[in-house]
Amino acid sequence: MFGALDSLPSLPLAPYPTPVEELSGLHAALGGPRLLVKRDDAIAFGAGGNKVRKLRLVAADARRHGADTLITCGGVQSNHARATAATAAKLGFRCVLIANGNKPERPTGNALLARLFGAEVRYVATRADRAPAMDAAAAELRRAGRVPYVIPLGASTPLGACGFVQAIAELGQQIEPPDVIIHATSSGGTQAGLVAGCALAEWPTRVVGISADEPSAAMQRDIREILTGLGPLLGFPPGRFADAAIEVDDRFVGGGYGIPTPESEEALEMAARRDAVILDPTYTAKAMAALIAAIRRREVPDRETVLFWHTGGQTGLFA
Repeated sequence: MFGALDSLPSLPLAPYPTPVEELSGLHAALGGPRLLVKRDDAIAFGAGGNKVRKLRLVAADARRHGADTLITCGGVQSNHARATAATAAKLGFRCVLIANGNKPERPTGNALLARLFGAEVRYVATRADRAPAMDAAAAELRRAGRVPYVIPLGASTPLGACGFVQAIAELGQQIEPPDVIIHATSSGGTQAGLVAGCALAEWPTRVVGISADEPSAAMQRDIREILTGLGPLLGFPPGRFADAAIEVDDRFVGGGYGIPTPESEEALEMAARRDAVILDPTYTAKAMAALIAAIRRREVPDRETVLFWHTGGQTGLFA
């Protein structure tokens, strides 16, 4: 069913499966469809989150290539950067992080954790500066005789996305296919893997990504590109997922990446007070805001089951 998925090298960074739980408090408050949550925030390794699933595969590839240093990028409070730093520490690698933004006087949240994991953080002014800075860091390390491995933003490569094909296989052992999966999306790898996994499992499930930053058209383009590369990794033609639907909702971005909205703040409080589920203010809370809005607008029939895929990031509360 899932092609060559089981043959892909991966590292045992964390035990699986993550729990699936009822959001009974939110359902009582909102009515509407059955609500479930997939708790990738409960991954024990490196403060958890969806990036760990990707890094299990990507770091295994780095080891296979003889790398001794992981290089990646993100914002100052990047969950992906923090998870990469944790992975490097676990494997005995060096880690260089390229962060766009100002160096904090006193690191907090993910920035603090990345430092504790031993990462070297280099700061650049803008998001556009990150890729050139990663390339420069890699060249510098090669001249010094080291073997760097560059991980693109979010580990959102076809290989990283395979971590969420695995996640769909995992979910299929826990519950019947949900009618809708809602999750936060940004660099696109998580959504590409979920879409591919549902297609391979022959589920009719809609996978709806709630953008944390980019317009929907840009996100759809990036996800489609990842899907094109994902097929051959699993032993399928590049066009295996050409007909897969890619749904991205960009109505909840608000002022931009990292900026809370009134809707995300309400969603964060509702999830905490109704189900003791902790979200982060600008990523998972925006996705939950979209779910709450869909129920209030009666956009999802009561007979359906909606799964909220919690991608982690709760350390953002302490930034």
